[in-house]
Amino acid sequence: SPYSIDENLWGRSIECGVLEDPWVEPPEDVFSWTKSAAEAPDKPGYVEIGFEQGIPLTIDGKRMGGVSLIRRLNELAGQHGVGRIDHVENRLVGIKSREIYEAPAAVVLLQGHQALEAVTLARDQLRFKQKVAQEYADLVYNGLWFTSLHQDLAAYVQNSQRFVTGTVRLKLFKGSCRVVGRKSPSSLYDFSLATYDKGDEFDQSAAPGFIHIWGLPVRTQAQVQPMDKGLPGSLEKSGG
Repeated sequence: SPYSIDENLWGRSIECGVLEDPWVEPPEDVFSWTKSAAEAPDKPGYVEIGFEQGIPLTIDGKRMGGVSLIRRLNELAGQHGVGRIDHVENRLVGIKSREIYEAPAAVVLLQGHQALEAVTLARDQLRFKQKVAQEYADLVYNGLWFTSLHQDLAAYVQNSQRFVTGTVRLKLFKGSCRVVGRKSPSSLYDFSLATYDKGDEFDQSAAPGFIHIWGLPVRTQAQVQPMDKGLPGSLEKSGG
């Protein structure tokens, strides 16, 4: 093979050969786990993944061990061309490297897990969790698993997943993976508050007071420290 290939349960990474030119489209012989979009089924596939405290445990209602679950998702998603990644990454030493990945299960699980977090974590929790996830990923990528910082971050992640329990439905079709449904006994999504129908329970009369209080610091600062009219965001720049 003209390529350098690393492979494990989680995915395949392919580099070298023609792939070293970031302008060259990866040839089909690079891929082993995933079908091309042209060869993928003409009908979409659906899969439901069940999570308990952030951990995927079921596929279409069938409970499975972690290894079996990942292998099954690699097979299901790969048949629909899901999991191909063409990526230029930044190595620890500062070199940019073009890598091709096949990670069908990883793509599906990541999207499903993020969708479940979106309905079970509060806004501030979710935003901070995303920051921690990036730091965690960088730490592991850089080979710093056996560090105190990793333990600290892992403790936060574990606690953040207490209520990330539920089921996510995903649609697999010709290389795309899309979340089309999610449900959780701990969901913070309240239909009676979110609906735009007449029966909504959100007190619209509270909006003017909230807007007044929310804008108070901005108004106070503007009275003492006028904005630079030449910078973006000023009334003159925005056409106001």
